[in-house]
Amino acid sequence: MVDQLTPDAASDMEMSQYVTDRTRVNEDKIKRDDEIIEQFGEYGYGWHDSDAAGEAAKKGIDEDVVRAISADKGEPQWMLDFRLKGYRAFLDQPMPDWGVDLSEFHAEDFKYYVKPLNKQAATWEDLPDDIRTTYDRLGIPEAEKKRLVSGVAAQYESEVIYNSIRSDLKEQGVIFVDTDTAVREYPELVKKYFATVIPADDNKFAALNTAAWSGGSFVYVPKGVHVDIPLQAYFRINTPNMGQFERTLIIADEGSYVHYVEGCTAPIYATDSLHAANVEIVVEKHARVRYTTVQNWSTNVYNLVTQRAYVREGGTMEWIDGNIGSKATMKYPSCILAEPYAKAETMSLGFAGEGQYQDTGAKMIHLAPHTSSTIVSKSISRMGGRAAYRGLVKVIKGAKGSSSSVVCDALLVDEYSRSDTYPHVDVREDDVSMAHEATVSKVSEDQLFYLMSRGLEEKEAMGMIVRGFVEPISRELPMEYALELNRLVELQMEGSVG
Repeated sequence: MVDQLTPDAASDMEMSQYVTDRTRVNEDKIKRDDEIIEQFGEYGYGWHDSDAAGEAAKKGIDEDVVRAISADKGEPQWMLDFRLKGYRAFLDQPMPDWGVDLSEFHAEDFKYYVKPLNKQAATWEDLPDDIRTTYDRLGIPEAEKKRLVSGVAAQYESEVIYNSIRSDLKEQGVIFVDTDTAVREYPELVKKYFATVIPADDNKFAALNTAAWSGGSFVYVPKGVHVDIPLQAYFRINTPNMGQFERTLIIADEGSYVHYVEGCTAPIYATDSLHAANVEIVVEKHARVRYTTVQNWSTNVYNLVTQRAYVREGGTMEWIDGNIGSKATMKYPSCILAEPYAKAETMSLGFAGEGQYQDTGAKMIHLAPHTSSTIVSKSISRMGGRAAYRGLVKVIKGAKGSSSSVVCDALLVDEYSRSDTYPHVDVREDDVSMAHEATVSKVSEDQLFYLMSRGLEEKEAMGMIVRGFVEPISRELPMEYALELNRLVELQMEGSVG
């Protein structure tokens, strides 16, 4: 890379000038060494609203809290049984001793159920002023007005406070409601699929979600129906020490298509909050689902999420996963390729800044012949942040003709940051195509100098390098979300010099 950026055919005079300019750049770098590590750009979503409901909520979880959540929602016995099974599994499961440092995590520190409203609002105008103002500032109502989305769900604390879907999609049989409403209005559908992709005892935090879940989205797309514009959900934590446990369940019936986009933010507090969602997706024969996340939690949030899809014959599952914020993230979107010709793709970006540890990746489980998977993982680390790719590709005996490709690229912005790769490949079949590639690179002064010699300011040059690095991810997003992702990355990069 450095050789390519150095003029190959410069005259002696040009080369002399190049060396002089290069020396000056190095001297400037030495002078500003103490300024390289600066604070992040200002987090734009760190305000908080009035919090009477949050202040009244108690910390900690036990069986009485689990039963109280279920009773408040008026749930059937089978759902309470699921919750209690999850709670027992949470107690029995050990705390992960790998990945991010959870030594300071204590379950009793969090509030598990905060109910901001007694009734879901029918329109944005029906929301309390402070909550409505929050979503106005986030731009969610505007997206609905401009028909950038087919439906909108807004979760605030433990409840979905607003949910809508285009009337034409509703007429075609598309269901897009919060999961609590689905339990009441579509109990047979929920009972058929709930906890079939992520069992109640799958892992410690999936079990905790099963015990304390509240809100989230339920999506059902009938056979052959294509939802042409994304459905959008937005999750907001407001209360200090809040635990948010949405439960999302998406079923794409045979030959259907849907794109679901979620975003999330939280205020900045001195104490930690917890986000532990479960996302279950069922992709029926020849259906296609795309699930996009632009996660921008504040840096006092533990983001410990379980996401998994079950893909049937000829189905396609796509995860587009952007992780910008949080104190610590452990998230590995997974696909079970259960029947022949099922396909899956995960594209992820982790941005680790000061005090952040982004432990992300993907899991692909090939259970049938002629299944295929692709994992593209990119990470950026700066100001001592740590990013890690942690992945699994498993091909069982008999899954002949299957193929998988894994590409991990890490970009280090300074001398203080860290990137790790933990690939796990378990192939039990000979007739398989398997490829793995990993690279680590550092933004260098040579790259910056080359671009600056073409007339760019230093900040513009850094932005161009980073945008080029994340472009494979951002190009997969709808335009407005791609612009937002680029803006967030550039905001976090403010003050960086290679």
